[in-house]
Amino acid sequence: MILLPDGVGLRNFAYTSFAAIGEQMGWKMIYWNKTPFDLSSLGLHEIPLQGKVSTKTNIYKRARKEIELANFEAKFNDPIYRNYSFPPAAKTLKQKIKNRWVANLIRKYKGAGISKLRAKIKASEKNTAYYKSCLTTLDNERPDFLFCTNQRSVQAITPILAAQELNIPTATFIFSWDNIPKATLVLETDYYFVWSEHMKKELLTYYEYIEESQIVITGTPQFEAHFDSSKIMDRSSFLSKHNLPEATDFICFSGDDITTSPHDPYYLDAVATAVAELNSKGYNLAILFRRCPVDISTRYDEVLAKHENLIFSLPPLWEKQGGQWDTLLPLKEDTDRLVNTIHHTRLVVNLGSSMAFDFACHNKPCMYIAFNPSSETLKKDVNTVYKYVHFRSMPSSEAVCWLRSKETIAAQIEVLLKNDKRHVSEALEWFEKINESPPQKASQRICSAIQNMIA
Repeated sequence: MILLPDGVGLRNFAYTSFAAIGEQMGWKMIYWNKTPFDLSSLGLHEIPLQGKVSTKTNIYKRARKEIELANFEAKFNDPIYRNYSFPPAAKTLKQKIKNRWVANLIRKYKGAGISKLRAKIKASEKNTAYYKSCLTTLDNERPDFLFCTNQRSVQAITPILAAQELNIPTATFIFSWDNIPKATLVLETDYYFVWSEHMKKELLTYYEYIEESQIVITGTPQFEAHFDSSKIMDRSSFLSKHNLPEATDFICFSGDDITTSPHDPYYLDAVATAVAELNSKGYNLAILFRRCPVDISTRYDEVLAKHENLIFSLPPLWEKQGGQWDTLLPLKEDTDRLVNTIHHTRLVVNLGSSMAFDFACHNKPCMYIAFNPSSETLKKDVNTVYKYVHFRSMPSSEAVCWLRSKETIAAQIEVLLKNDKRHVSEALEWFEKINESPPQKASQRICSAIQNMIA
């Protein structure tokens, strides 16, 4: 049984070869689906995950994260962990009451007391109708194994607890390369599937109650599509489909979320200005702009209108399928769009995202923006982003090309267009550290690991 508590797991475990591999192994695979996405449209068998966690559990989870971050800061004597904590909304009386509740829990369970708070989370959910519903579903289905597609969803706590009550083995997948230092581990399962030896060491370092024997290194399915040549469109078809100019070389600007990069429109404008400068020297360049999938704001509109002949939007194919903020879900077709966007561009410019790895899969370089706007009130210091723990995994600073000032963008793009080999080789070394090789076999490794556990 595949527990899909939110849309995060769709790209890794519904749109890849994961289900097909499981079927080849003789499994009957059932998706326990909390999302509004109709998995039957993909030929997958699903049952709805109904119910929700208690208010108490959400409050406890918030307190747990803050305590863990404080513990990490103390353990490693490193203030960077404060930057993973964001001030909660406090506009309404209800929000203010919840914030006071969280603050009281932090005072009560700080430090070593977090183990008691973890126990309270479990006890809280075992008294809910949601828990009883999960027990009934699992008792009816009796799966050999329950695999959760990500480790951070509070909605997954209850079905995991119910499975453990019925002695059904459980596992969760750490879905992103930066998640462990951020204190996003909500689930306590029998097994943890991770991307790499590096991530395994992180898990053991941050969570002393997890044993080495519980961790399985598999890699992540999210990069598999880059190695599927059948997804690649020929250039003329790609240009025609998206009404793009011919005889043009494209670079990609990959947008970030508004929290990570509130100045993204400024950076897009700066890159477009640099492209115009290069074109005045005889180049014929344009930008393919792929915004962050969850950013549906209008903040880029002015820049896009200003450079309408230089910037062509190729937005992610995500669709809002519910009324909540987290029901903006990826469509299967977006994987093909991403692969072809990369295939038909020369390089990518962004602020510190894992697109560096996506482009490395295609032997193409990444440029990381590393300067603050000079003409705007600073909302976030870009230097803070690159102090985040996950960037310390970079074996060499040459894994990306660093854009240190607006004035040097054109020259640095020109250098990469002429020779991108140095950054690509270093980026591939970084990728191999972050994700188990070969990357296209991640689904196979996950399925094989589960098969061994239930054999």
